[in-house]
Amino acid sequence: MISRTCLSNNYLLQEVLNSCKHRAKLKRLPNGIVPISYNQQRSSFFNIAESFSRKKEYLGRKLVGYSREQMFEVVADVENYKTFVPFCKKSLVTFKSDEKLIGSLTIGFPPIVESYTSHVTLDKPKLVKANCFDGKLFDHLVTMWRFHRGLEDVPQSCVIDFYVSFEFKSLLHSHLAHMFFNELVRQMEKAFFNEAQVRYGKPTIPIHKLPVNVSEN
Repeated sequence: MISRTCLSNNYLLQEVLNSCKHRAKLKRLPNGIVPISYNQQRSSFFNIAESFSRKKEYLGRKLVGYSREQMFEVVADVENYKTFVPFCKKSLVTFKSDEKLIGSLTIGFPPIVESYTSHVTLDKPKLVKANCFDGKLFDHLVTMWRFHRGLEDVPQSCVIDFYVSFEFKSLLHSHLAHMFFNELVRQMEKAFFNEAQVRYGKPTIPIHKLPVNVSEN
């Protein structure tokens, strides 16, 4: 679903510099940070089809002023999602090891209050990926966070790829998601950055949105 193409570090750096208030601090992103490409409609928020679809997807990339290790710890802390993730009413981890966990979440978005369980893959400090497997609420649900090294001259920084794909079983739930999807994803993504600030203090640099290439077949 996600393909990658090559882009020079200089180009990616320029995207950061164009919007950065602290230009003197930003020099080069490390090797290996390349744009994300989709063969889909030209938007970061998009439907699988032009018409209404039950399936929704989002892909975003940001440079943030926290280390990979710090952001990994926030995202992997599933048990405490109820304290900072929007609409998460309950969060429980029933199994946990260094490489995976099983988490059960209850979401409350009136008039919806539903629970689901996910297998979460952990690859510290690079990846947190969750797959819903109980099949009661979603036909499928995948969330994935990838953490890359950030600016070479700002050790406490990283580049984050955040991907969400889901499809509700219920047509009602699907219509609600269609109406509010963009705002819900923005709130969820922002919640993790806010939690990082609560835990680790002020970020070393402001958050910067980085390019996500969307190409057609």
